[in-house]
Amino acid sequence: MKAVGKNVLGEALGGTEGARRATGVSPSAAPLAPVSAEATPETEVVAKAQRRRFTAEYKRRIVREADRCTTTGAIGALLRREGLYASYLTTWRAARDRGELEGLAPKQRGPKVVAPDPRDKKIAEQERELGKWRTRAERAEALVEVQKKVAALLGTPLDNERS
Repeated sequence: MKAVGKNVLGEALGGTEGARRATGVSPSAAPLAPVSAEATPETEVVAKAQRRRFTAEYKRRIVREADRCTTTGAIGALLRREGLYASYLTTWRAARDRGELEGLAPKQRGPKVVAPDPRDKKIAEQERELGKWRTRAERAEALVEVQKKVAALLGTPLDNERS
């Protein structure tokens, strides 16, 4: 029965017997004083998170600083100070080695614009012209057919029938 009483007492203090709270305070310690609202910093919650964008100059500067780090933990301190991940540094170093960071301009978003092939333009122009000539030829054939019918109705022979 004593074990049950201890467990109930431990839970009343805010934890289980022999365990530690997430705040690092043991259950047998005195309770903490309430924290005032003025002491806690306000946290701003942005409606929609924005992806961070880094300029080429910033990337070059960070890579140069990381290359100058010689002591143990200096690169980690640099990354913590700048709020960066180690994977950024790895990616930026590889880009520098490929020469991508030199003279890098901001990339345009969206589909890439493909320059039209001059041959395609010429083909389209020729197809339009061919369509015009076909239309003229069809009109001429229709006119010849009308002339033949009129000649047959009037009973006059055509030039090619006279010879």
